[in-house]
Amino acid sequence: MRFINAKFVKSATKVGEFVNDELPQVAIVGRSNVGKSSLINMLTNNSKLAKTSRTPGRTRLVNYFNINNQFYLVDLPGYGFNQAGRTIASGWDKIMDDYFSSNHTLKLVLLLLDCRIGATALDKLMLDYLAEHDYPALIVLTKTDKISKSELNAQIQKISADIRYAKNRIVSTSASKKQGVENVATALDEFLK
Repeated sequence: MRFINAKFVKSATKVGEFVNDELPQVAIVGRSNVGKSSLINMLTNNSKLAKTSRTPGRTRLVNYFNINNQFYLVDLPGYGFNQAGRTIASGWDKIMDDYFSSNHTLKLVLLLLDCRIGATALDKLMLDYLAEHDYPALIVLTKTDKISKSELNAQIQKISADIRYAKNRIVSTSASKKQGVENVATALDEFLK
């Protein structure tokens, strides 16, 4: 798959605002500041498509991006950062539940993990949630430029064992080095057939 035409469609905060046409959707989830927006920008080769921030917890909306008029990449709010306050933290649970329960075209969930940190307790809860609801997931390691190749290989092995996930369902990316686009594109091709 090549990301030829990518455009921001809309942001949503509740069920009535979610996009529910017949195009397939690929959701992107992960901790705050794991690099969801950076991944979108890297995949689409457009550094201004998704807003990035150094401050965790900025994405509080469900953001839809139309890719090639073939599917939506959906950037979901990050989890695990509570500076925004309890109201937003509890609102996050609702918006996520509403998104997943009302979606009939979701084909794949990209769960992003910082390669240096691995799977946190919240990441494992998210994986359990996805498995419980039969949503296929691909683990996308981010920020792989921050460690050596041997450290990355060791981390992949460790993460695979920790979350009991096959190594071929874990892909490595680096937005700053623009590495891993092909790995994610290949996975998307497989799930969007």
